[in-house]
Amino acid sequence: MLLSEKEERSRHFLLALRAGIPVIILISLVFYTMFMKEGMLTINTKDSILLASLTFIAIYFIYFFMEMSVQESIIDQTTHGFNKKTFIKKLQKSKVKSIACLNIENLSSLSENHSIEQVDDFLYSIINKLNIYFERYGISNTIISRYSGSNFFIAVNEDTQNLNIILEAVVKENKIINDMEPNYRFAIITNTHNDFEKSISQLQDMISAQSSASKKYKHNIKDAKDLTDIEKNIINSLQQKNLILSFRPLLNTHSNKVDIYEVSIKLKSNTNKDILPKVFLPTINRLGLGRKYDFALMERIVEVLPLVEKHISFTFNLSPFSLRNDVFQEKFFSHIKAKKIDPSRLIIQLYERKTHHDLSGYLMTLKKFRSKNIRICIDNFGSSNASMEYMKHFKFDMIQFDRDYVTNLDDETSYAMLNSLIKMSKDLNIKTVAKWVDNEDQKKKLRVLGIQYLQGFGIEKPLSEEALIEKYN
Repeated sequence: MLLSEKEERSRHFLLALRAGIPVIILISLVFYTMFMKEGMLTINTKDSILLASLTFIAIYFIYFFMEMSVQESIIDQTTHGFNKKTFIKKLQKSKVKSIACLNIENLSSLSENHSIEQVDDFLYSIINKLNIYFERYGISNTIISRYSGSNFFIAVNEDTQNLNIILEAVVKENKIINDMEPNYRFAIITNTHNDFEKSISQLQDMISAQSSASKKYKHNIKDAKDLTDIEKNIINSLQQKNLILSFRPLLNTHSNKVDIYEVSIKLKSNTNKDILPKVFLPTINRLGLGRKYDFALMERIVEVLPLVEKHISFTFNLSPFSLRNDVFQEKFFSHIKAKKIDPSRLIIQLYERKTHHDLSGYLMTLKKFRSKNIRICIDNFGSSNASMEYMKHFKFDMIQFDRDYVTNLDDETSYAMLNSLIKMSKDLNIKTVAKWVDNEDQKKKLRVLGIQYLQGFGIEKPLSEEALIEKYN
């Protein structure tokens, strides 16, 4: 039995006991009043009122404590693990060395394809299996919580190595649960400060970074103090606008010249190691600094653009949350106008795995940017249904195909699908880009297919900002 279930059962017993004591006292009073007085059974109006009053009080007390029991439950009703509020309280009272987050990455997909009862049973099974594995490894009273959605949190007074071994075993030995196939990710943090909510946020950032960095399962283990230092470096770098830009050349297959550069970004840290997007983007988004970052990036690109030849364009990624914001739009357009930049040299990349819930409103936003002659590109095209859904309603200027199409050109199915997508793009007058091109064989096949732009180490290595400016001056 889970520790949370044991504690909930004990709590219910104590509440029942507390509710029962006044009931026993009241019954005793009634018994004495009605049956024991002078050894005679007499019920007058006064006794009737007293009996009714005592009955009402007893019922009220029982109802009150039952209501309290429901409102102050310490467990999640679906999984029977600790709920979010109780989990934080338990961390504050317990000695905890390590905290882990186990994420079921495809929970939304499982929910779409199974009934509510099946998904609830699945979630209950996961938290119970976690408890069984920890007991198997000699760790009892493990604090386990379904903290939010697809995230399960585990706190133990053990070092990260033991926690890692247990979670590795859970992932390896539970590829199928109740006929469902979960995709796991997990991260572990060594708790070196008492700000548990911050530790939890850092774990969620680590999970988010895994998701953006790779489609394959992987995990990471970090120290809370190190993560706090990274967070401080990210905030400091953003405040000082210490962005490090590199420029990936896109070769035009018709002119055989580079006329577009894709901009990638790192943050310059106070330490020797620069901070990668997979690390800083989750933190920036969590802290609500996404629009500030996007505008700083746009400002920097606008500074560099006049320093290269006029036929060169830059493509770069901006968050949909920034693009949809009216204040950001106004600042964006005003800055371009003030700097006298040709808007058509700016290509905004979009990358979304799911179609935006307000699709018509979002497409109106994109049309607003297009009306200013800014071009729109959809990145990782073909990686999800979202990209095709957008294509039904919006004519993009450019699409960049998902990496898997380029790396799997020898596969007949992938080749045929890419060929079909390129033909569709040509019919719609949309420029096509194949990234991650690493060798001559890929280049030949892609040229035969009619791709319009190639990018990758097989084409040309990325240029630093200084190298780019030097090349065109």
